[in-house]
Amino acid sequence: MSDQRMKLGLSMQGYGYHHSGWLHPDAPRGGAVDFKHYLQLAETARRGRFDMVFLADFTTFPMVDVPKGALGRRDKDSLEPLSILAALSPVTENIGLVATTSTTFSNPFHTARAFASIDMISGGRVGWNVVTSFQDEEAKNFGSSQILEKSLRYQRAEEFVDVVAGLWDSFDSDTFEYDKASGRYFDPAKVRVLNHVGKHFQVKGPLTVPRSPQGRPILVQAGASDDGQQFAARIADVIYGVQNELGAAQAFYRGLKERVVRFGRKPSDVKIMPGLLPVIAETEQAAKRKYKEMQEMVDPLVGLEYLARVFGDLSGYPLDGPVPELRTDIQLASRSKIHLETARRNNYTIRQMFQSVAIGNAHHTVIGTAEQVADVMERWFRDGAADGFNILPAISPNSLVEFVDHVVPVLQTRGLFRTEYESTTLRGNLGLEEPRPLPQAAPQEAAE
Repeated sequence: MSDQRMKLGLSMQGYGYHHSGWLHPDAPRGGAVDFKHYLQLAETARRGRFDMVFLADFTTFPMVDVPKGALGRRDKDSLEPLSILAALSPVTENIGLVATTSTTFSNPFHTARAFASIDMISGGRVGWNVVTSFQDEEAKNFGSSQILEKSLRYQRAEEFVDVVAGLWDSFDSDTFEYDKASGRYFDPAKVRVLNHVGKHFQVKGPLTVPRSPQGRPILVQAGASDDGQQFAARIADVIYGVQNELGAAQAFYRGLKERVVRFGRKPSDVKIMPGLLPVIAETEQAAKRKYKEMQEMVDPLVGLEYLARVFGDLSGYPLDGPVPELRTDIQLASRSKIHLETARRNNYTIRQMFQSVAIGNAHHTVIGTAEQVADVMERWFRDGAADGFNILPAISPNSLVEFVDHVVPVLQTRGLFRTEYESTTLRGNLGLEEPRPLPQAAPQEAAE
């Protein structure tokens, strides 16, 4: 526990983290591409004094009909996330705005300039969720038939982030003088030209955007593999965890903080925020009934489509039979192992598996009263498993409103969460220090 108050983020995924959530009577028609829907979510999160809202992203609209008949039954439309951030920036205050851009298919200069621009517009509230893409379907939209091998993706990502961070450091906070009396617009001595020449990129710089009000945008990372954890320990300000069991979360938290220290950083330099999907009602039994109704709402074809990405086509298997091994014909994300571990730990059938992961994507699901949800959050926070949580509403906006109206006040009464914002910048609200140059990719050896 790095300080006395936890941090909260909101994942603003379309209709929520129920993969058939668009069928819910209260789900807004076309909400996944309706800016007003995202504005409502951001404003509700701000009312709850959340640190940030978060937009995940995939650069593909997959037309894969596996199993047969599944195609067309799940929401797959989405807006480009930086466009949403740019639109939210002038009409929101205090709350941080985080969006995903892939290092696999993007350009460092353009990425640095876009995030720096929105950071200026927002007054220093922007963060970049750094990802390496893993789907062949995405590669096909960028001139390739197959995704890069995983180690190459991370090599590219390491250099990509170094270039972006270097460009964000092009200027001092007082480089631009705007001195009409002397006629000097900026001080050339306070401009740094990057002149980067590397294996993957050659970028001269400097950037065109002045230094951010928060020093530079926040870096967020969610890699769970060994490569991903090493990358996150070096560059991340916030780490989005996927652990769904306390012991695993504690081990991840402890291991990540140790890696952070080996890079010459302080444990408090990084906030670890696992995903959490709350299902809330006035009584525990009512919450369990609500969750069961959500499970029964999962379209079996949608559930099997989701499992096909990690287990292959299961339409020939009995739904009430055991979950098979992971597929081996494609590269899988590290989260796939969590799916298999979840199935084995709970002895799930295929039906139980898709009813579980199709609500929350195998993240930690907590079912109960507002006090019970707060109890779990407090335990994870106090027992070294989390610095905060990324809240995943099952059905948006209803699940978020329930959390803000009922769980947040409990956390505030217990002194675990803020009642007012401490800062106008995301870095300030997260309690992070002024940014320093990123450490070198090779970590320092641990002290004997």
